[in-house]
Amino acid sequence: MKVEQIETAVEEIHPQVIAWRRHLHAHPELSFEEVETSAYVVEQLQAMEGIEVTRPTKTSVVGRLKGLAGSGKTIAMRADMDALPIQEDVDEPYRSQNDGVMHACGHDGHTSMLLGVAKVLSDARENLVGEYVFLFQHAEEVPPGGAIEMVRAGVLNGVDHVLGMHLWSIEKLGKMQLTVGPMSAASDIFDVKIIGKSGHASAPDDAIDALAIAAQIVSNLQMIVSRSLSPLQSGVLSITRFRSGEAYNVIPQEAIFGGSVRALTEEVRETIKTKIEQISDMVAKAHGATIEFHYEYGYDPVYNDETLMPIVEKTLRQFEDLEIEYIEPMLGGEDFSAFSNVVPSCYIGVGALKERDGKYYPHHHPKFEIHEDAFKNGMRYFLSVATTLAQQ
Repeated sequence: MKVEQIETAVEEIHPQVIAWRRHLHAHPELSFEEVETSAYVVEQLQAMEGIEVTRPTKTSVVGRLKGLAGSGKTIAMRADMDALPIQEDVDEPYRSQNDGVMHACGHDGHTSMLLGVAKVLSDARENLVGEYVFLFQHAEEVPPGGAIEMVRAGVLNGVDHVLGMHLWSIEKLGKMQLTVGPMSAASDIFDVKIIGKSGHASAPDDAIDALAIAAQIVSNLQMIVSRSLSPLQSGVLSITRFRSGEAYNVIPQEAIFGGSVRALTEEVRETIKTKIEQISDMVAKAHGATIEFHYEYGYDPVYNDETLMPIVEKTLRQFEDLEIEYIEPMLGGEDFSAFSNVVPSCYIGVGALKERDGKYYPHHHPKFEIHEDAFKNGMRYFLSVATTLAQQ
């Protein structure tokens, strides 16, 4: 589609996208529970011409649209739909009606934008080449995530590229953030249990103090990132949980601690995992204790294909009011990686900052809000890049 066509179509559909977003914001549902949300998406898609709607999983939706002007590539676009277990503290008519559940990450905006894109492409299908797949994904917020379930259900069969994006409430309106290579980090969790020997606080020599041993291990683990990784590699190891003992006069038999691992490459991920277990085991053994180690892999890094990014940048620069910025990878987790692991993909950030009384709030905050004008820029990205790639 030409820039002029996209601009006109986006302006026309924008009020409807806002209406969709406000409905979804008022009716949020948690991960793997998006029953009403997915039904609402199906209802909207079925009202559009030429879109085949399927349900690959219980609470996800896929729409497929074939261009009628000729063959071309198949381009998928993804929107996540789930909300968070947060009590909303925003006084708007469309505030959450579900107690303790809130769209505090912008997924309501993602879903609404993709509905808008589907409508625009549906109306323009006579002049489109290629095929377009609309992935309305469940459960981005909770590992193992909905993306991997959709991939296993075959939603990427025949797909050449997948496009994704995230509205950022802390980045100004009009900013489009691009990254080449890793866009987000692997996000894993772990627990280490130290098993010693209980004893009376007055006779520590008759005990094997699991708490003291665990404290030593935690201190030693801080050396992993600074001494086991190259200074040119990125990795984060954070101890976020520590529990041991119940009584003041009893040396505890057990202690357990755990935390988070973030890495941009599999090499760093595996190095940190191996070192956590090795250090924990060796320190524990040195003091006569044993350990139980549990490591849970979370999302893989999202990877932006190097060959796609120049196309994405060139396409977005056609919109003169957009500010293109290349950024460093973020160390948050994002299950779009399940898609980018399979086909060459692109995932970008879209500025959506909205100030209220001179303040703005980050994602997952009870006062989180996004600027609804950002929906236009998200749709510009999907429409321009998808139709460009379909013709490649």
